[in-house]
Amino acid sequence: MLVERIEGKWIDAFAQVFAMCAVDTTQTAAILSETQSRSVNVNLAELALDRLGIRPIHIILPTLRQSAPVPVRSTGASDAIAGSKAVVQALASVDFVVDCTVEGLLHAPELPEILAGGSRILMVSNEHPEALERLMPGPDLEPKVKAGIKKLIKASEMRVTSAAGTDVVVNLTDAPCGGGWGYTTQPGSISHWPGGLCLAFPKADTVNGVIVMDRGDMNLTFKRYVESPITLTIENDYVVDVAGDGTDAALFRSYSDSWGDKDAYATSHIGWGMNNAARWDTLPLYDKSQTNGTEQRAFAGNFLYSTGANEHAGRHTLGHFDLPMRNHSLTLDGESIVIDGVLQGELA
Repeated sequence: MLVERIEGKWIDAFAQVFAMCAVDTTQTAAILSETQSRSVNVNLAELALDRLGIRPIHIILPTLRQSAPVPVRSTGASDAIAGSKAVVQALASVDFVVDCTVEGLLHAPELPEILAGGSRILMVSNEHPEALERLMPGPDLEPKVKAGIKKLIKASEMRVTSAAGTDVVVNLTDAPCGGGWGYTTQPGSISHWPGGLCLAFPKADTVNGVIVMDRGDMNLTFKRYVESPITLTIENDYVVDVAGDGTDAALFRSYSDSWGDKDAYATSHIGWGMNNAARWDTLPLYDKSQTNGTEQRAFAGNFLYSTGANEHAGRHTLGHFDLPMRNHSLTLDGESIVIDGVLQGELA
């Protein structure tokens, strides 16, 4: 088991990433955390900012009472701020925010108001610092992710297939698209570390087909590799059938059903991984409490399908699955982006 303590090399890593976010002594910074945050990352953030000559403010919130019927994991939609105007105003008033909340602010309802104030946010994913150190962003990732996002924005259709049986089509018309490379320099923006994703948030009634999760694919809410195939039938964004005889399909159905909300079965976002430093096979090397699975979302060439909230389609729910899959092929308007799990062309 890895020890969570302050290491000089991890201060170096945090300071280097913050410097990549164009943090300097002319700027103000805040560290947002909650009582259940990974304290070593909060401390490393403070020490790294101090090394860069910045005295940050800390905003520490009590983690809210459990209100959901089942544990909430890896949603990217922290409820820690709970609508507090005082917290939003404080975060919006600084130049740089280090987000160390458990779930992260990526899809939090308060995010637009914070960004409107001009703050830029780096969401430090709830990972052990060893993983953060190993997945430091490099200079080659940003241009490749940006190229992938441009392709997504221009495309009208995404099609994904696999030898296992996946065949799903996504109408990308007017779909908001984005991604991240592990740091951000632009006011009013957010990124997350580790990075390396290109994603679309499809509009309503635009996703149809079949997705087959094969052995070795991942359900990151459970931090579990699929050991028996699952077939998801999708009609107008919604998973209408979950076929499979094993534990994996039963867990999928049980957890999704527990919300009592059909939107837990809806499409949230869809895209692919871009990070050549990230690996699909490291999940067993960390205790479940020490990983958030961000690496598995980002490894190069994975097909990422997610269920749950999609504000661009008018859907809001805490039920959420991130499902990265290997050995898939993905095209945009017929152009091959990924073939059998391998990035193509300028994205490779």
